[in-house]
Amino acid sequence: MRLGEPTLDQLRIFLSVAEHGSFGGAAKGQGRAVSAVSYGIAQLEAQLALSLFDREGSRRPVLTAAGEGLLAEARGIADGVDALLAKARSLHAGQEPSLTLVVDVMVPGEVTAHVLGEFRRMFPTCALTLRIEGLGAVASCLIGGGADLAIGGPVIGDQPTLERHAVGEIDLIPVAAPSHPLARPDIAPGESRRHLQLVLTDRSPLTDGREFSVLSPLTWRLGDLGAKHSLLREGLGWGNMPRGMVAGDIASGALVELDLPEKPGAHYRLSALWRRDTRLGPAASWLVDAFKEGLGE
Repeated sequence: MRLGEPTLDQLRIFLSVAEHGSFGGAAKGQGRAVSAVSYGIAQLEAQLALSLFDREGSRRPVLTAAGEGLLAEARGIADGVDALLAKARSLHAGQEPSLTLVVDVMVPGEVTAHVLGEFRRMFPTCALTLRIEGLGAVASCLIGGGADLAIGGPVIGDQPTLERHAVGEIDLIPVAAPSHPLARPDIAPGESRRHLQLVLTDRSPLTDGREFSVLSPLTWRLGDLGAKHSLLREGLGWGNMPRGMVAGDIASGALVELDLPEKPGAHYRLSALWRRDTRLGPAASWLVDAFKEGLGE
């Protein structure tokens, strides 16, 4: 048996009748005559060589087993076409079809999650690629053309190829396990230099040879902030961490904030970054404002 090819309009009529439970309801919902809805269903049934609704013994059409079986596929086709049309409208309006965002590892994860949750609701047709990097690697993604927008820290300084817009800051504080020698009160000046400092290292060459809040000549270099957090909790050294990331540990006593004479903590300024040879589209511009609001700038 050779089957026909249903039209999108026929599938939409089928979905409307199934949703409203009547031909009259579907006709009213679609703004057309009941006869047009009835004709559309008859044509679809002829194309598929299947009865989709049981009209016997009831004033309301009831889906047959075949109709039930095809309902999900029909809805998937209609949804796919709707998504295609939405993306086409977005492109006509200048919205980016896709976006690669790089976020500094210091940005609180809950802030990023909240912003991207709202982003999905606001820009459902924009395909997003998210990268989490640290220090100079954030800017490297932009300079190398692998990203469209970044939320990064101050350590890369002024890059002539990048635009910068301040969006907020986070507190970095020195912490260690409560058993660490630096966790005692009245630490003498210079004592921190005698103990192993855990330091987040840069994966890019942009800041090669530069140090950031490093006091001790005894260091372990770590490329992952999560690994640094775990080693600090194990008492293997001391180091600076975002306050929000260790707030729970401090509250539970797993870590303590160190009172060092050198005051190695800092305000870590965050900025939205993008290449000067590009123009931010609607989705990227929205992200800049959303991160600014989320970080309290």
